[in-house]
Amino acid sequence: MRSTLQLLRLERQARGFFVVLAQSSLGTGAAYVGLLLIAYERFHSPWAVGLVLLADLFPSAVLGPILGAAADRWSRKLCAVVADVMRAVAFVGIALVDPFIATFALALLAGVGNALFKPAALAGLPSLVAPERAAAATSLYGAITDLGFTAGPVITAAGLLVIDPEGVMAINGATFAVSAVVLARIPWGGKVAVEEGETRQSLLHETRLGLRAAAGMRGIRIVIAASAGAMLIGGIFNVAEPLFATETLNSSNSGFALLVGAFGLGFIVGSLRGAEGGGPPILRRRYLQGAFVMGLGWVASGTSPGLGIALVSFALAGFGNGLLLVHERLLIQAVVPENLQGRIFAVSDTVVSWAFAIAFLGAGPLLEALGVRETIVIGGGVALLFAAAATFGLRNEWTVSRQPGGEPAREPT
Repeated sequence: MRSTLQLLRLERQARGFFVVLAQSSLGTGAAYVGLLLIAYERFHSPWAVGLVLLADLFPSAVLGPILGAAADRWSRKLCAVVADVMRAVAFVGIALVDPFIATFALALLAGVGNALFKPAALAGLPSLVAPERAAAATSLYGAITDLGFTAGPVITAAGLLVIDPEGVMAINGATFAVSAVVLARIPWGGKVAVEEGETRQSLLHETRLGLRAAAGMRGIRIVIAASAGAMLIGGIFNVAEPLFATETLNSSNSGFALLVGAFGLGFIVGSLRGAEGGGPPILRRRYLQGAFVMGLGWVASGTSPGLGIALVSFALAGFGNGLLLVHERLLIQAVVPENLQGRIFAVSDTVVSWAFAIAFLGAGPLLEALGVRETIVIGGGVALLFAAAATFGLRNEWTVSRQPGGEPAREPT
């Protein structure tokens, strides 16, 4: 926490970045609920809700590597600003139009903006602050984005007392417009310099190079696969949460909201734990710790006898999730060449999107076949197996880091 506060105190440009990130993240969390309400109220079909959710996931799953190549090819600031403009147009448009095709197309545009913003922002963050505070910036990024998804729905619940869901969409669009203006004025995320004698290839060619690079970096390949495995279980866990709260624990909708809040709070604390940074060996160790803690949290959640213990176990799982995700990002920033980081972040996002899609499709049959509590416990056990496999696979990766003078130095593990 001290590193994060120091970042906000000393880095004036970063304060502007994180203020607009916070307001747009809160808007996104609020708009998530509003968008689902609009989809159902306008079209009275669960298929409409499902298609709107798919529209957010589809661009990352299909276009992620291309959008990551764009973030490596052009200015990352420009890509982030364009992404914010896309999202501003999309959400204001959803507030104004009624036909389902138009609503779906605009939701798809918002999904493209999300898929472009994330790799551009994560790859560009280190240029926003002094090198010794880069880890704190990445840590704070994760904490703020999850705060938006945790607190945003609460804001919607209060806001819907005075405005309709379309008003929530319009306000969210305005937050992205503000973000685009502010981010455009901050000096950060410039175009990555091309090495002397190097010539630019087509965007698709650079996309293929990024995919080839991701496949060729053994350690990064294992990290991305392990994270995707963890998120596969996480997606099943998300589907099971309301059933677990209301049926298994015999709690109310308020109890479900408390569990979601506990997970979100744990995630934020886990994300902020990454502010300390460190060399690749330390980042690897904390990444693996996050994977194990997340699995243990899920197993403990599945065996919880009541709401009180479940709140603790959900917070533990959220802490592990935040710890894993922030250290995955820090590892990519630490070991991947700068001119490839946008593509590697996008590849990770793409693989995770497919993991979530598979989880959302398979969770229903699993819950019906195994039962809610059993699915969560088994899922947690599988997550622990993923963590163990990642530990074995990474045992010889990033065991040595370099001191400022360039001499190799083995860090404590």
